[in-house]
Amino acid sequence: MSHYLCRLIGPRATFPADMTPAEREAMQRHAAYWRELLAAGKAIAFGPVADPKGVWGLGLVSVRDEAELRELQAGDPALGIGLRYENLPMLALVSK
Repeated sequence: MSHYLCRLIGPRATFPADMTPAEREAMQRHAAYWRELLAAGKAIAFGPVADPKGVWGLGLVSVRDEAELRELQAGDPALGIGLRYENLPMLALVSK
């Protein structure tokens, strides 16, 4: 298995503080989607990061390869509102 740190970048620096109702609904679907990935064992952890430079989302995933990672991300409702992923392969993952 391969492990990736996925960084979800908002559509603007002020996101999520100024989300529109449509964006809020998409982000609720995004969180539900990631809960499904967690239950399926694909996601290890996820959540928002309070970075002083701007909030971003963190996801740690365990997948067969980068193709599976892209497939999982393609189904994310957050991409439909202008968010995007930056993916970093992990050299090793140490956990409980």
